[in-house]
Amino acid sequence: MSGEAWYTLAVAVVVVVVLVRDLLPPSAAFVGAMVAVLVPGVVEPAEAFSGFSNPATITIAAVYVLARGIEKTGILGPFLAATLAPGGSDRRVLARLTAPVAALSALMNNTPIVAVLAPQVERWAEREGRSPSMFLMPLSFAAILGGVVTVIGTATNLVVSGLFEAAGMEPMGFFEISKVGLPAAAVGLVVLVWLGPRLLPDRRSALQELGAEIRQFAIEMIVLEGGALDGATVEGGGLRHLAGVFLAEIERGGDVLAPVAPDMRMRGGDRLRFYGRARDVVDLDARKGLRMAAEDQVSSLDTRRAAYFEAVVGAASPLVGRTLKESGFRDRYQAAVVAIHRAGQRLDRKLGSIPLRVGDTLLLVADPGWSARWRSHNHFLLAAPLEAPPPAGPRHAGRVAVVLASVVVLAASGATPLVSAALVGAVGMVLLGVLTPGEARAAVDLDVIVMIAAAFGFAAAMGTSGLALEIAVGVVDVFGGLGDLGLLAGVVIATSVLTQVVTNNAAALLLFPIAVNTATEVGLNPRGFGMAVAVTAALAFLTPIGYQTNIMVYGPGGYRFTDYLRLGLPLTVATIGIILVLVPVFWPL
Repeated sequence: MSGEAWYTLAVAVVVVVVLVRDLLPPSAAFVGAMVAVLVPGVVEPAEAFSGFSNPATITIAAVYVLARGIEKTGILGPFLAATLAPGGSDRRVLARLTAPVAALSALMNNTPIVAVLAPQVERWAEREGRSPSMFLMPLSFAAILGGVVTVIGTATNLVVSGLFEAAGMEPMGFFEISKVGLPAAAVGLVVLVWLGPRLLPDRRSALQELGAEIRQFAIEMIVLEGGALDGATVEGGGLRHLAGVFLAEIERGGDVLAPVAPDMRMRGGDRLRFYGRARDVVDLDARKGLRMAAEDQVSSLDTRRAAYFEAVVGAASPLVGRTLKESGFRDRYQAAVVAIHRAGQRLDRKLGSIPLRVGDTLLLVADPGWSARWRSHNHFLLAAPLEAPPPAGPRHAGRVAVVLASVVVLAASGATPLVSAALVGAVGMVLLGVLTPGEARAAVDLDVIVMIAAAFGFAAAMGTSGLALEIAVGVVDVFGGLGDLGLLAGVVIATSVLTQVVTNNAAALLLFPIAVNTATEVGLNPRGFGMAVAVTAALAFLTPIGYQTNIMVYGPGGYRFTDYLRLGLPLTVATIGIILVLVPVFWPL
């Protein structure tokens, strides 16, 4: 290999290690990789930054806006109420849940689907006396399966479509991937419904692990005039970092002051309202300068004032690798963490000293509007109240249906390019009043957009340096003796393995140049190999880190890392079999 190829390979190895070990967010890893190949001249600036103008990147941003508009209508709430009716066997419930979820996922980003439905599935399972672990993983897997039915079903499809275009081929048609994706989704759903109840463990959720201790209580304390806290700030008085207790608001002269800033000064006669665990709330009575309100007793929480929430730490969160104390969690998020749940177990160490990881579930207490403020940020994959509100009636559902239908018709008919159709839909969401301009802007996950755009530049370096060709020659040497199907199987298996340990978008971007070069090297159809990469990279079932929705249900379901192998392995084998059978049929090798 040339020196540039060896250098690019070294950068690729570093990227994979960084992603596998969660040392940096994916966006930072690929921006670093892009700069690493740009500075020494492996790629020209135009190639390095080509991803920022690629139609796929713009389409993904527009699809995020479409998904947010669908989510805001509240139409998923009534949908869930209809699918999760009381009673029925686990298989019957799974069938009612997974098929519609897969259908929805074919036309919208699957992350908001799981974000909206997972908390409600968890609450439903608890009311029914069933284990949430029986339903949350299938919910994630069904959303993943639906994503390969159309080109807009998941960002991975759009990424590969953009890679086709960058390689001088036609972008992916709206239903082109359906030739393989639809049968794979159908077979996958059968596997989910049939084997799910047999293979999934009966795990306790994060909420169930805490049991009665999670019950929240409220108490009012009065600041004594002339006492130790009269004139002191909240932080200076030692009321900012109480273990398991959260100062939610201060009532002064009939006015309620909330949220409470750490530098807010208390006055004699102020009524301080605390929320937290019963044993910790009672301890407040022993604090100097405070007395319990005469008419107050420790009582069950009034959820109109504060509530418990479940938050799952995402890969792009600034909390990853830092402790609650180091991140200034209370000040930054106006909430108090009362428990951390990881890999199916509650961590009993001192909470403030635990470095947080991707997938950790935080149980916290805050004001009732906390989840609404943070669910659109990439700090948390999931931010939901433990007591889920009743499903709301859909708002603007008719307008959203018109917009979505317009996008599908425009893109599927070929009347306009997919990027144009998606942008029409995104603008339509704003013009029709479904989203405000601010909501549309906040809907776009910039971390994902930057990661994909930067990765296009690195993928270009794999081609220009000759690395992709050298690896392709190696693939041919290893699998060439097994024939054309053997070569395809080698690419598919490599893609499947990589997508389990790094993000699916990253796997597609890294493997696509190798797949196309492998096909070209022996005179096979590069489009078929590229389509195989698209479908395989989008189907990540073996680990929680392979796909974002898997991480979202990891803590809430009380799963352990190896639980994903139980159901994920037969699902992966079944879908890979479909890919290897149907790709040569629709894209003859």
